Amino acid sequence: MHIIGIIRGFLYFSCANKLKIQMQYTLFDLDSPIFTKLYLFKNSTKLGLIYQTINWSSLVELLPEKKTMVGAPSWLPPQGYFGLMFLKHYTKLSDEKLLERFNTDWAMQLFCGALLPDGELIRDNSFVSSVRSYLGQHVDLESFQSKMVENWKEELPDRHVVLADATCYEVYIRFPTDAKILWECCEWLWDKQIPQFCKDHKLKEPRSKFKEQKKKHLVYSKLRKRTYRKTQARKRASLQLLSKGINEFQAILNQTKAVGLSGKDASVFKTIKQVYQQQNHYFKHPKSKIKHRIVSLHKPHIRPIVRGKENKPVEFGMKVHKIQVGGINLIEHDSYEAFNECKRLKISILKCKNNFGKCTHVSADKIYATNENRRFCTQHEIQTNFVRKGAGKDDKPTKKIKELLNKQRSTSLEGSFGTEKEHYLLHKIKAQNPKTEKVWLFFGIHTANAVKIAKRREKANKDVWQAA
Repeated sequence: MHIIGIIRGFLYFSCANKLKIQMQYTLFDLDSPIFTKLYLFKNSTKLGLIYQTINWSSLVELLPEKKTMVGAPSWLPPQGYFGLMFLKHYTKLSDEKLLERFNTDWAMQLFCGALLPDGELIRDNSFVSSVRSYLGQHVDLESFQSKMVENWKEELPDRHVVLADATCYEVYIRFPTDAKILWECCEWLWDKQIPQFCKDHKLKEPRSKFKEQKKKHLVYSKLRKRTYRKTQARKRASLQLLSKGINEFQAILNQTKAVGLSGKDASVFKTIKQVYQQQNHYFKHPKSKIKHRIVSLHKPHIRPIVRGKENKPVEFGMKVHKIQVGGINLIEHDSYEAFNECKRLKISILKCKNNFGKCTHVSADKIYATNENRRFCTQHEIQTNFVRKGAGKDDKPTKKIKELLNKQRSTSLEGSFGTEKEHYLLHKIKAQNPKTEKVWLFFGIHTANAVKIAKRREKANKDVWQAA
């Protein structure tokens, strides 16, 4: 066995010298029976190319010292927690299908730094979501992004050019309306909580018109055209039913001392009270603006983001300000609340200066061309693509530079938004809470970055091979 391992090692070094490929650190010894699989994985699969673009040891340093994951068996080494999330966005599979594929695909297992024994399977269907929750609780995602960029920055072209823009990554919720969220609150109280509490504590269930209103809401929801009068009537009836439901449920909780009420249900009940206050105020004052408006009962952190697009004026999710350097996207700022991205330009330039060195060119949308941003860029001798103020015209070299910057931003940066949303599971984020949604966002974007770096390295290796 030892002789076989030496022969394999000799063949590997010979191939590496012939193809001019630098030998990578292997997870297993050369005399290991799975060394052949590892060699094939790294040099003959796309996953292997992506695997070699990531500095796994630096990512493992972000995890706490405890090696086993809380709430799940330690099937994977610490590296595997990150690897599983990269696989999630690379394959675009659901959690259940990803686990099924992982159990039967040795290349995926090697990507996570593990190899399951023959006949052994991970049967926990919540395993992938448990890993996502674990990373959301224990990993600083800003540090994760810095580690990823640190490994790539030396091979990025045009590190002195910064492209900036903002987009919205929507979450997976039904399209919200006032009538829908009011009725959801009524259903949660009158159809789930109040009957169950009265049954558990042997109390008399309070009278209500819930069944009658349920039939009316069903008729309303089936209407092809919902007039303003019918919508207002539905909202008025739901508000009255919800007000009584809140009072009755609160009285039951006071009587039973909230025995049997889980923390999650208590949080939902608190959200329902806020929904009632907001909707009642808006019903009485239709022209008023509601701050921190709740649009989802079970995801109260989601806010409406007005984007002004022709086909989708309002989006529901995270607004993200992104910068691109050398074709690689970075998350500069993300928030569920709407913000003005033009105020983030100076911070973006300083962040790029810290990560990549001096910034000499900036390309951004028209909204960034404020007097404050213009002065800042002039003071730091940064060429922008902003339209010149006043009657004068730009000289030919400056005009040509601005045209190139505009083209690069509109094709490379804005094009990457669509690529990430369509090919890396960022069209609708299907995580359950803010922490896991942020994990979903960061891994989706950096999976796209890793694929881009892998393609560049593959092309460079082909050019070297052809030149040789």
